[in-house]
Amino acid sequence: MQPWHVPARTRLLAVAPHPDDETLGCGVLLQQVLAAGGEVRILLLTDGDNNPWPQRYLERRLFIDGAARRAWGIQRREEVMQALGRLGVPAAALQPLGWRDMEVTSRLGEDMVGSVASIRAAIEAFRPSLIAVPALGDSHPDHGAAHVLSRLALAEMESAPQLLAYPIHGAAQARGYWTLPEATSEQHECKLAALAEHRTQMALSGRRMRRLADGPERYIQVAGEAANGYLPWRPPLPLQRWLRLLVATSAGVRDWPWPEAPVARDASGAWRLQRSGAGPAFVKLHLDWPSPWIFDHWGWCEV
Repeated sequence: MQPWHVPARTRLLAVAPHPDDETLGCGVLLQQVLAAGGEVRILLLTDGDNNPWPQRYLERRLFIDGAARRAWGIQRREEVMQALGRLGVPAAALQPLGWRDMEVTSRLGEDMVGSVASIRAAIEAFRPSLIAVPALGDSHPDHGAAHVLSRLALAEMESAPQLLAYPIHGAAQARGYWTLPEATSEQHECKLAALAEHRTQMALSGRRMRRLADGPERYIQVAGEAANGYLPWRPPLPLQRWLRLLVATSAGVRDWPWPEAPVARDASGAWRLQRSGAGPAFVKLHLDWPSPWIFDHWGWCEV
């Protein structure tokens, strides 16, 4: 992994799908930007209100109604404010959008235009020189969808800022990631202190989250993939009748049953997306089944 140094007077916009992502993904980067005389803003997409197991555990409740869910989101919003204070980030730097937790992918499908416009408005208002977004390959569905929406927001901008992607869930082993210069002991301690402020999440996942926070922050520069149309998956035949292919471009979003999707198979067995039009295309393979497992198996790719 190559080290990457923060330029002086960087204006960093960090896109965080949930409270705690700003700390886990960018806690040291935020501090290093401020130390270099820069300015930061955190675009918080959701308040992490759909987080039932920690809520059941901490509140000793089985059923979570709408009021309890809203109260949980308020609590998590307060936690992120405390965490940012530990990182030296002013309260005014937080820009929350208040989207519903675990519904960023459905929001992408139902209101792509409005969702992209919200992110683009935040970019245009702050005018960042650097944006950090979740990695496309992150297996949490809100994270992958946040990457897609951010990329679509940037797609039609005349002068786009530098874009870095950070992995949290299941994407850290990808090649080509950079690391920041080694955090000072003070920066590392501030990151751990910020993480501790997310008390609702630390209750059941503290060991895993501390392990993530102890490692170096990883980023990959996003420049777009070669538009060859090939998909990285070879879905098994028995599942194909239940699989769906979600395709998001600047022109809109379509979600096809796999047997009806615009794909073709070549002699090697690889599948290729057949599309027209320019610009980035993001593709997600998913099963049309309800499941208690929240993470993606196939997830997103760019073609």
